[in-house]
Amino acid sequence: MVTALSHRIAVVGPPWVPVPPPAYGGTETVLSGLLRGLRRAGHEVAYAGHPDSTVDAEPLGAIDPSHLGPIGHTLSEVAHVLQATEAAEAWGADIVHYHTMLVPGRDELRAPMVITHHGPFDALSTPYFERLGKRCAVVAISSAQAAAAPSVSMAAVVHNGIDVDEWPVGAGDGDYLLFLGRMHPDKGPDRAIEIARKAGVPLVLAAKMRETAEREFFEETVQPMLHRGATYIGEADTVTKRRLLTGARALLNPIQWPEPFGMVMVEALACGTPVIAMPTGAAPEIVEHGANGFLCDTADTMVDAIADIDRIDRQHCRASVRQRFSIERMVDGYLDVYGALIDRGDRSLTVVAGD
Repeated sequence: MVTALSHRIAVVGPPWVPVPPPAYGGTETVLSGLLRGLRRAGHEVAYAGHPDSTVDAEPLGAIDPSHLGPIGHTLSEVAHVLQATEAAEAWGADIVHYHTMLVPGRDELRAPMVITHHGPFDALSTPYFERLGKRCAVVAISSAQAAAAPSVSMAAVVHNGIDVDEWPVGAGDGDYLLFLGRMHPDKGPDRAIEIARKAGVPLVLAAKMRETAEREFFEETVQPMLHRGATYIGEADTVTKRRLLTGARALLNPIQWPEPFGMVMVEALACGTPVIAMPTGAAPEIVEHGANGFLCDTADTMVDAIADIDRIDRQHCRASVRQRFSIERMVDGYLDVYGALIDRGDRSLTVVAGD
């Protein structure tokens, strides 16, 4: 870390889901760990997000959920960010760290700003972050994500982290494979069913299915594929997720898109559960082929990997997370970014989208 001094750090998360999340919520899971980790490191921490958040941090106020539009609604996020920024300024923040897409204008805040992008860089987001990178610290959550936008000035790559001790180690004695994620074609629940069927191993699917597109994909594609050896149990809360992971022989993750990180893979490994994944996005930064899982280019090689899964050391799976994806590693990475900005007195700010 650049400095051991205590700082007042304001963190602004999305307004729609509490931290920690009651069920599915990758960004909110990361925020829960970051806030706790910053407090453990001796810093004063404030948080702005959903009012039902139960984090150990000074609350910066929140918008009534009944006033919010659906997840991703731009005006809801604008109102939330502006309110949170005003509260952070009044609180006397030394640094403000945004985990939203929108950030305030130049005149809204005196403290330096950091923004972590949790989504992919694409034709819309890349030009936007090019502008942000000239005026504030942009952080990527994986090298693969950063490499997708070489034109964006990145302050750092900071991998997401988890509290490893919160995830119990299991023996994988449930004699089933597990799919965890969203009910979306990019995540590949349909491919997971077919791969498990070819391998002759039962599959349990636990997936978020709240949005119209997710329900339609399930009804049209996934549900007709379900059979005695492939069971969909709904969306898993944290307790259910941990129980499923400790009993699973492996996590089957046949993603078909460049996922910026992949928290579910890290959570599986923390439970000692090997991961079988496609080598896209950040998966090669998480899965060590032949050591804590397998990276497979095709469905057939995934079937072959399932046959070899018992040679993976489950204790090594857990150790790989403690070494590379702990909360402490994540916090140290962000403190380096914060310290560099504060030490040089950087007060450059960003602009609201479209400004």
